[in-house]
Amino acid sequence: MISPQPTQILCIGSVLWDVIGRAASHMRHGSDVPGRISRLPGGVAMNIAMTLVRFGMKPTLLTCIGRDPEGEELIAACAHLNMDTSHIYRSHDLPTDRYMAVEGANGLIAAIADAHSLEAAGAKILKPLLDGPLGKTSSPFRGLVALDGNLTLTLLQDIADSPAFARADLRVAPASPGKAERLLPFLTHAKATLYVNLEEAGLLCQTSFENSQAAADGLLARGAARVLVTDGAKTATEANQQGTITQTPPEVLVTRVTGAGDTFMAAHIASEAAGADRKTALSRALQAAATYVSGETAI
Repeated sequence: MISPQPTQILCIGSVLWDVIGRAASHMRHGSDVPGRISRLPGGVAMNIAMTLVRFGMKPTLLTCIGRDPEGEELIAACAHLNMDTSHIYRSHDLPTDRYMAVEGANGLIAAIADAHSLEAAGAKILKPLLDGPLGKTSSPFRGLVALDGNLTLTLLQDIADSPAFARADLRVAPASPGKAERLLPFLTHAKATLYVNLEEAGLLCQTSFENSQAAADGLLARGAARVLVTDGAKTATEANQQGTITQTPPEVLVTRVTGAGDTFMAAHIASEAAGADRKTALSRALQAAATYVSGETAI
């Protein structure tokens, strides 16, 4: 029996090194505590891609990675994880991006995302899709695209308007609440599914919401075609013009938070790509995210 080929998906956005410091104690401003510091491949697009691989999909990365030693090491790590790195824009002048975060028992304390090289590369990362082996304006890519908000607002607007993306199934997520408003070009996009948390939904709608269902309703009222809104350990809602589904995540002991939203998004995409219905896909995504934050293997 011949095994089926992995489903291809393009992951567009940040692929960088995550430097994460984790402490088992509660932290506050100025805390100096023992813990562990790790460095691993990260970035929104990379986090999504890593989960997609575990679910049997084949991510193709479109990003910018430098030709410095850190970049060479990162490319090797991506290839080792069975990702397609052949279309990545490699820059001689731009350093490989980095993300640094500190987490305590009370969650994320602070983070800094240095994605300046990705922003500087701009539309160069999209060349294989605009006029290359992955697609052309006259023959657009028709598959799944996971897109993250680390790109500039100008480039995201261009993507939203581009004929090269007109046939794609766009799955869009902000890189952080601070970049949530970069998703505005996709708020009324007919082919876009938005993955946001409660705070990000409020920023997009310029208001605040009490729960995920209210946030989903607010986004639909603003013209969104489809949304998934998470609210930590409380509820998550998937909604489109045909109806709304709200579920509660499994209760787990939280040991990490960086990358949880990306895991949720990837697990949801993979579940739907495998044929799951809306309720099942949402449930599987919540389970995958809960397993991830508990510190266990994602699947």
